[in-house]
Amino acid sequence: MATGIFPTVLLCLALAGCGRAASVTPIVIPQAAPTQVDTAAPIEAAQALTPTATFTSVAMLPMTAASAPTGTITPPVADPVLLAAGDIAGCNNPGSIQTAALLKEITGTVVTLGDNAYQSGTPAEFANCYDPSWGVAKSRTRPAPGNHDYVTAGAAGYFGYFGAAAGDAQRGYYSYDLGTWHIIALNSNCYAVAGGCGVGSPQVQWLIADLKAHPAACVLAYWHHPRFSSGLHGVVPEIDTSAFWNALSAAGADIILNGHDHIYERFAPQGTNGAPDTLHGIREFVVGTGGLSHYGIARVKPNSQVRNTDTFGILKLTLHAASYDWQFVPVAGGTFTDSGTWQCHTKPAR
Repeated sequence: MATGIFPTVLLCLALAGCGRAASVTPIVIPQAAPTQVDTAAPIEAAQALTPTATFTSVAMLPMTAASAPTGTITPPVADPVLLAAGDIAGCNNPGSIQTAALLKEITGTVVTLGDNAYQSGTPAEFANCYDPSWGVAKSRTRPAPGNHDYVTAGAAGYFGYFGAAAGDAQRGYYSYDLGTWHIIALNSNCYAVAGGCGVGSPQVQWLIADLKAHPAACVLAYWHHPRFSSGLHGVVPEIDTSAFWNALSAAGADIILNGHDHIYERFAPQGTNGAPDTLHGIREFVVGTGGLSHYGIARVKPNSQVRNTDTFGILKLTLHAASYDWQFVPVAGGTFTDSGTWQCHTKPAR
């Protein structure tokens, strides 16, 4: 409350110089900066008041919801998360149940890296082996098929289970955007895809056109069979995916995810011929750790940075606008992990 006002009013009432009596009502002063009054000369201050001066009361009103400042605070949108593993579910197999528990705990888009339901990818195996485990995340899963899924003709169990999420059943390859990233699911079961997977094949021509139509700063692709692997299937690769690599490298892709070998392996960024390339190379992860079984290391490949042969788990990728974080998340009781951060890169000059 401002000081010096009430004493002045009382003096005014007591002095004849105030003329006729002033109307005085209680005064409530809002919270404000104090008014500076010269108290050394109260009489002069009182005489300065005119006879017609009046004082009105000012009440402090409580702030209500209607009078409160309005506005919506929008929390920042988290960067998208992608969760990946392949070689997943066999009936009565505890490994896939353990990895599925991680999917319950971690939100994000789930990608499968092939060999989803063992042994033959039949409708019954998808219903009785895959669905009780990884089926918990079916609504947010974008799958890729493996060779075991194609043991059933046309991968009918696979396409029947996943439906439209698996793409056209005659192709098994498709793409989508996740945040600022462009994501491509390819079908490396080349013997089962019209035209195969070689240069000039319908799938590779589609891939090149898709990359041109979606010139994102960051690109990730995934399929089942790895081009580079230190596992059993990496000694003599069964499927030639070099045309995939060539198209992705030319477009400046950043990450390739594969399964098939039942190990976890992370490679340094490398070119299509396997030579180190930290400027424009693609980083490959082999994540065959979905829960079926473990393989050993057959021959360590150049540029292989991390390998593990005894831990089920999933790869968690956090996709930022111009970079990514990776983290291998082991199942409960597992101690192995691997994590890091890397920048997206531009496509090489041609």
